[in-house]
Amino acid sequence: MSEFIIIANNTCDLPEDILQSLDIAMLPLGINIGEESYKEISSKVFYQKLREGAMPTTNAANLGEYIDLYEPALQAGKDVLNLVFSSGLSMTYSAAQMAAQELAGKYPDRKIYVVDTMAASLGEGLLIRGAAEMRAAGKSIDEVRDWAEETKGKLLQYFTVNDLGHLKRGGRISAAQALVGGMLGVKPILKVNQTGHLEALEKVRGRQAALLRILDIFKEKAVDVANQTIYISHGDCEDEAKWLAGQFKEQLGVNNVIISFLGPVIGSHTGAGIIAVFGVGEGQ
Repeated sequence: MSEFIIIANNTCDLPEDILQSLDIAMLPLGINIGEESYKEISSKVFYQKLREGAMPTTNAANLGEYIDLYEPALQAGKDVLNLVFSSGLSMTYSAAQMAAQELAGKYPDRKIYVVDTMAASLGEGLLIRGAAEMRAAGKSIDEVRDWAEETKGKLLQYFTVNDLGHLKRGGRISAAQALVGGMLGVKPILKVNQTGHLEALEKVRGRQAALLRILDIFKEKAVDVANQTIYISHGDCEDEAKWLAGQFKEQLGVNNVIISFLGPVIGSHTGAGIIAVFGVGEGQ
């Protein structure tokens, strides 16, 4: 059975200690703030810049970057499994797929699999962590690819934001959808749907009520929720993320919760104050 590398994007938002333990190759997407471009910027610094009025833009990964990442592994006789940020939110998947097609003829004996995760943030992270753990357990690249393709359709990816202005500015939602964000005290519930796009679901009066509504959705939709890891990412509002983690433990009996910053690439489109929750259900 051939060795294989696993490639992810920095949009997966897994904590650094977990990433290092999983042996993942990372291709970062970049952001631009004014005249400065960043592949790496601390989340604390990034959100402070947002609060000071920065209006960042983001860059997808490109064809050349993926070729440069794939080819050394292929030359070394390794296969490639690339789990990519949702095609519904970025052009990165297209670049990853084109690179695979370009190199397939040059390395006919190697496997290059590109999985569109249809996921963002720790939804991606959930798939990447699972894939790496399966590889460590001796599973083949085909088994891991098939698991990722099956599991991505079962992901639960729900979030709330303080307002929808950033999502509207980036074209992620329509002006009509954004209108709800301007209503006094009303907080939207959104999800990443099974096509990898953002979808506005409900509006709830009050921040805490919005967080508890997400918990209720998981109560309804998650499979064996007490025995799975729940992932919570946040836009520089860690205290609220910890409070919500406590509610999952208290109300649903969840034992394992991973909390992490929602990174600058996705945060550029959501603004500060986002809380996103991820797990596995029977599909949306």
